[in-house]
Amino acid sequence: MPNLTANGISIAYETAGDPKGMPLLLVMGVGMQLTAWPDDFVDGLVELGYYVIRFDNRDCGLSTKFDTAGTPRLALAWLLSRLRLPVHSPYRIDDMAADALGVLNALGVARVHVVGVSMGGMIGQVLTARHPERVLTLTSMMSTSGRRGLPGPTPAARAALTRRPPDTSDPEQLVAHGTAIFRAIGSPAYPTPDRLLCQRVAAAMRRNVCPAGLARQMLAIIASGDRVALLKQIERPTLVIHGAADPLVPLACGVDTARLAPGARLEVIEGMGHDLPPQLIERLLALIDQHARGKMAPDNLPRRFEKQ
Repeated sequence: MPNLTANGISIAYETAGDPKGMPLLLVMGVGMQLTAWPDDFVDGLVELGYYVIRFDNRDCGLSTKFDTAGTPRLALAWLLSRLRLPVHSPYRIDDMAADALGVLNALGVARVHVVGVSMGGMIGQVLTARHPERVLTLTSMMSTSGRRGLPGPTPAARAALTRRPPDTSDPEQLVAHGTAIFRAIGSPAYPTPDRLLCQRVAAAMRRNVCPAGLARQMLAIIASGDRVALLKQIERPTLVIHGAADPLVPLACGVDTARLAPGARLEVIEGMGHDLPPQLIERLLALIDQHARGKMAPDNLPRRFEKQ
């Protein structure tokens, strides 16, 4: 897999499709590698005529790690943020957005459709607000504005994320542990088959495992604060997709994001959690494609509330 140098770091990336097609940048969430985008999803975008660009965020996958910064104390960082005290981090979401911009520069891509999930949605929001001349459309999925007071993970989701595997040296236990996490935050109405989920987790672990990098990415989210003011500055067509059953980033977070971004459209998917289940790939592809081609009428209302 190729690497490029951008924003002062090495970034692993992959492209798919005809370079003459419509450029589309995929930005993954916290701790997730570029391979976390399902093959069917990427292949579907290529079939629709997009030139798909994926990359490993810093501190993840095969991109530069910030190991000299150590493993952060996330509980302390969260407490400091609640007290409105400074939180120190080796980088912030703005730096990660600059990485994404650096990828586009290195590949010679002038303007791009941006699709980000979870933390990737945050990165996409910053990129779109700060560099509107480089973004055609933004699709923010299962993400948030970070506004203080929005609901957090459910107790079950939080417990799954904070629980440690019994034996970190046992590959089988690590795969079982990772699978349990994805099952806890996944879509209750669209469960990913166990065999497929285990295969994905095992493949991700064979490629790279960096728990400290994941923690530093989470610290970056905490240290960056909210994007309320930035979202209000977005000038590009924005689609917000959110699962009604998301236990990690609840639906209220998506609603808030869509209300802040001028003219944004919110698509609520019943039964969807915090994942990209195979049963929803075609629906997600259709929504993203319609949005990118300007076939959606903009509004500022959640779809599920339009007739009320």
